[in-house]
Formats: sequence, C-alpha cells, structure tokens
Amino acid sequence: MTKLPTLVFDLDGTLVDSSPDIIASFQATLKAYGYPEPPAQEVKALIGRPLREMYAVYAEEQHIDSLVFAYREHYPQHFVDNSSLFPSVLETLEALRSRGFACVVATTKESSIARLFCDALGLSPLLNHIQGTDDFPAKPAPHVIFKGLEAIKGQGLWMVGDTIHDIEAGKAAGLKTYAVSWGTHDAAMLAQAKPTALSDDLSALPGLLKS
Repeated sequence: MTKLPTLVFDLDGTLVDSSPDIIASFQATLKAYGYPEPPAQEVKALIGRPLREMYAVYAEEQHIDSLVFAYREHYPQHFVDNSSLFPSVLETLEALRSRGFACVVATTKESSIARLFCDALGLSPLLNHIQGTDDFPAKPAPHVIFKGLEAIKGQGLWMVGDTIHDIEAGKAAGLKTYAVSWGTHDAAMLAQAKPTALSDDLSALPGLLKS
C-alpha cells in the first residue's frame, strides 16, 4: 500500500499564535496556588515543553500534579480568547492539501485538548490527523511524530516547528525540518539546531515540495 506523503506540524507557535492564552492560564493557576505570577516572557520561553516541566520551574513538586489538572480545566475555557492563526497558515495548508499532501499536527498538548483547539480555530478540516502527546515521551523525542504518521499510514516528509525541540524531533524521525521564527524560539536559536529550512513564515514551504 502506498503511504500518504505527509507534512507534520507543531501547533502552538507554529500554526497558531497561542502564547497569550497559554501564558494567562499558566499564570492564573500559579496565582491560585499562592505562587507569584512569573513574567510573561519567561513563560513564553517554556512553551512547547510538557506542563510538568514548565511548572517545575516555579512550583514545589507536591503541587505540580494539581497545577497541571487546574491548567487543563482553565485553559480550554480561555484558549481562543486571544489566540489566532499566523499569517498564511490557511493558505499554505490548503495549497498542500490541493496537491495531494497530508497534513498532521504533532503537539505537546494532550490529544483531546488539541482537537478541541483546532476545531475552535477552524483548522480541523485542513488536517488529516491531530496527534497530542499522551503518556509517551515529548519532543525532542520523535514519538508524537511517529504516532501521528501511523494514524494515517503516512510517509513523513517534513517536520515544521518553532522550537529547537521540534527540529530535533523531526531529525530523530528522519524528516526534513522547516523552522518558523515567529513562535517561541527566534531565528538565531533555531539556526543552532540546523533545520533544513528557516523562515519567518510558512509561505515558502509548498515551493520546497515536489508534487
């Protein structure tokens, strides 16, 4: 059976400018447990890491499970308050789909939350599968990429992301890597991971693919 040629995308910071709502929920839950609100820029630098790792920077170990639970209650009620798609995202996904490429999301979010989020933003119709990180190692491990590809019997071509963890995961999965510098990590930091391509938007991506 011929496998679907597939591009794998990170979600937060890659397809969606979601940092304001992530930061607000993170700060609100810490405050509810009596911790100081960390500066927004500090939190933004942690986005893309598992929640437990993010909270471990600011909270005591005995509170982390409760904080993660509280975040997962709070965030879905506010996750489109200020979040929006980055420029050219819809056009790029539509162009890829029209040329016969499959598009898969591979995110650190839990699958259930990621699917609700993509539904709310109108992304789901343009995606073949939305894969979250559920009880297996997070990026830079490649597990979430492999799970997403397995779900649609896809042949992975490129991993597209905004952090060095995305790029490292893509390389570990044997994919070419496309880094966008409008998310969590800037161009200088992303360049250190040596992606196949580095850009400030997604519009150049279809031109790198053979039909």
